[in-house]
Amino acid sequence: MAKIALENWNESIRDPKMECMSRDEMSALQGERLVKQVKNVYENVEFYKKKMDEMGVEPGDIKGIEDINKLPFTTKEDLRDNYPFGLLAVPKEKIARVQGTSGTTGKLTLASYTQKDVDVWGECVARGLTMAGLTSADRIHVCYGYGLFTGGMGLDLGARALGAMAIPMSSGNTKRQLMCMEDFGATAFACTPSYALYLAEAAQEANVVDRLQIKAGINGAEPWTDEMRQKIEDILHINSFDIYGLCEITGPGVAMDCIHHKGLHVYEDYFYPEVLNPADQSACADGETGELVFTTLVKEGMPLIRYRTKDLTSIEHSACECGRTLPRIQKFTGRTDDMKVIRGVNVFPTQVETALLSMGGGVAPHYMLIVDRENNLDVLTVMVEVDEKYFSDEIRKLDGLKNKVGAVLKQALGVSVRVKLVEPKTIQRSEGKAKRVIDNRNL
Repeated sequence: MAKIALENWNESIRDPKMECMSRDEMSALQGERLVKQVKNVYENVEFYKKKMDEMGVEPGDIKGIEDINKLPFTTKEDLRDNYPFGLLAVPKEKIARVQGTSGTTGKLTLASYTQKDVDVWGECVARGLTMAGLTSADRIHVCYGYGLFTGGMGLDLGARALGAMAIPMSSGNTKRQLMCMEDFGATAFACTPSYALYLAEAAQEANVVDRLQIKAGINGAEPWTDEMRQKIEDILHINSFDIYGLCEITGPGVAMDCIHHKGLHVYEDYFYPEVLNPADQSACADGETGELVFTTLVKEGMPLIRYRTKDLTSIEHSACECGRTLPRIQKFTGRTDDMKVIRGVNVFPTQVETALLSMGGGVAPHYMLIVDRENNLDVLTVMVEVDEKYFSDEIRKLDGLKNKVGAVLKQALGVSVRVKLVEPKTIQRSEGKAKRVIDNRNL
């Protein structure tokens, strides 16, 4: 299916009342919901009562959304300390489902949902699917993992709320994924951007791109660049959209970008966003990078107040070309816990991806960062896949490319790196979240 041109995009808005509300109207709604939520958690969650009492804050001190900075923060460590059900605001009998982080060791970060929470989650994902031009007539191939991870279930709930067909493939078996996309006539697919690129390359190698009916990709759960989005779109001839969410808040559907790709619209009637300076927690101005913090305004099962996501972004409150007045967060530059300090310089994996994709042919956007410490000095090695022809040509061409990659990365990162060029498909592909960094320093 041919990619839909921007000028021919007939983009509808699923909930104009909420998505196009004036700033004053939205602030009034948020204030009303925040006041109720603060009273709720103070009376029903011992963790928040203790926190607020320690700060000398009472529910009556919160008059509107402008008072949110009087409230305590919540961290992932708080969730782990209260695992599994210590932060519930309702009896366990009212919990309809639980979801959790995809971590493989230690205790999970568990989130609990009432049926209303599940319905809100599905509605938010459906808004995003509408933003991607999808309707009840579409068939959505979901190759996010199902289970405790929120990706598969979130897109499934969204398709259900939209009235579209959900194809619950889950992850794995790329050849079978492509077969079912073709056989079932999928018109959209949802997975991580790294796996989307892997699927696109596999479809290209199998010569099946022209047999697919895909028109949109819903890709999230990990940071990615506009360059990677463009590469996916160019191979599959589709429009790709960035969807954002986190299990602790609801899952995918907290925010998503529209066809203009000028930031991800946050559904702030449900999830109030703040962008704060990580050092002193002061509010960042529009366009200024800081840590994203969310308050769940209507969540029943496990409401969270000022949850620190560790995601680094900026926010913009001006109206978008698409007509929505929802604020927009920008693509993430990284996470406060994803950033690596190399010889005093802050390095994020997405900087490497952007630099590699800017080089054009010969270099693939598949890479791995390995950090070591030698003689008390940090050493960063970047493994990069390159075209196979460089390994069949004379060695000087390979060395020349290696020097070029090293120079581009040094300029992008501000620190010199060791470059290791490897053959195509040497770096392990991920069907879930891509692992980009190995830190051997044991800091």
